Amino acid sequence: MAEYISLSPEETEEIGKKLALSYSDGKRTGFVALFGDLGAGKTALTRGFVSVLSPGSRVKSPTFTIVNEYVSGSVPVFHFDLYRLSGSDELEDMGYYEYLERGICIVEWSERLEGLIPDDAVKVYITKNDDDSRTIRIEPEEKQEGFLENDRPWN
Repeated sequence: MAEYISLSPEETEEIGKKLALSYSDGKRTGFVALFGDLGAGKTALTRGFVSVLSPGSRVKSPTFTIVNEYVSGSVPVFHFDLYRLSGSDELEDMGYYEYLERGICIVEWSERLEGLIPDDAVKVYITKNDDDSRTIRIEPEEKQEGFLENDRPWN
């Protein structure tokens, strides 16, 4: 496990960028499961992530559409927001399993997946702290291959 403190949305985006670098080596599929309360910074982290793998894409939370596709890079990125998901049947109807085979999936509100997270997923837990900073915990650390050397990786 790796743990970092972010003091702003921009720093959270930087952590997302660093995480995306571990997928920029030509890997065609992957899964990043995001966990955190409303307003924790899941979309900010995703903005940074997508900026590396799909440059020029405008990232916004797909709350009402459930999935946004970013395809301007060499590998497609599928950004899910499962906040309004009504059940696993809805996932199947929208082609969830096909997305897993077509590119890199980054999923907000992954706690709603109830056992459907791939075994090799990277899990990112974002917690709001009392001082408005964020604690970002990434598991498993070995997936990142040391990309975040210290708790202030953007310095």
